[in-house]
Amino acid sequence: MSGASVLYDVPGPRSKARNRVYAVVGTLAVVALIAFVVLRLDAKGQFAPEMWDIFNYAGVRNNIRNGLLTTLEVFAVAAVLSLLLGVLLAVARLSDHKPVRWLATSFIELFRAVPLLITVYALWVILLSNRDAFGLSGSQPQFWALVIGLTVYNGSVQAEVLRAGINSVPKGQSEAAYALGLRKTQVMTTVLIPQAVRAMLPTIISQLVVTLKDTSLGYIITFEELLYTVRLMSNNTIVNGADTYIPFIIVIGSIYVAMCLALSALATWIERRGRRAKTGIGVAEAGEPVAATDALETGDAAPGGPARKDN
Repeated sequence: MSGASVLYDVPGPRSKARNRVYAVVGTLAVVALIAFVVLRLDAKGQFAPEMWDIFNYAGVRNNIRNGLLTTLEVFAVAAVLSLLLGVLLAVARLSDHKPVRWLATSFIELFRAVPLLITVYALWVILLSNRDAFGLSGSQPQFWALVIGLTVYNGSVQAEVLRAGINSVPKGQSEAAYALGLRKTQVMTTVLIPQAVRAMLPTIISQLVVTLKDTSLGYIITFEELLYTVRLMSNNTIVNGADTYIPFIIVIGSIYVAMCLALSALATWIERRGRRAKTGIGVAEAGEPVAATDALETGDAAPGGPARKDN
């Protein structure tokens, strides 16, 4: 065992060979399982051309498009609100005022502990029972129940992410800002939060991916997002005497994977762009060195001092 790695033993030749065997066996097992599932589905006729011909109908494509747009609408509103709430809660939890700090901490711990499904369902019941008092109509109770549920849960998680990012900023940054006469609000908004966001950007985007996937919980409260729309179509579409769950699941799964990959690619692009950005104070170019004899030559004056005179 090397001195540089105290908690890790470098594998020897036998361990490397054993790990290769495990990797090959595991890969073959996964491939065999996938092949078994595909063969069983094919035997049930799930890959017959008639099963997939349903996606050529304009009605099916329009319903999938409408469900996708509704999902993206919920995600966009919940993502923006959760980020704003996360910033607010993070700043409140770092406040010098104990009541504000305790209130923010209680809010974060409560909604992180309660399952998101319970939060969404409880909000739906409340909004549905008081829809006239809140001026809601149509599918608005389901929409706002899902948006608010996603906002409070993901906002609480984002608050902890941002708080960790703010605490990771070197204290010299804030001390220098205070020395310049900036107030705490200015230090937080201009010095700490920008650096925290840049440091925690991968984690923030990862939580946004979770927000996108959690929009499917609208299916529980009969909100016509992508999953609920596809479920209705699969229940009402029978081909060759068999249901069409598998084709719809494969299509909707591919759509969710594509959206998450697009969001992750966006995060990677933003991170690379941030690394290439030329920010901060540039280093001045070095001048020509001055010898001691040159500095003492007649007629040369030291900066800020009188010039020497010849005798």
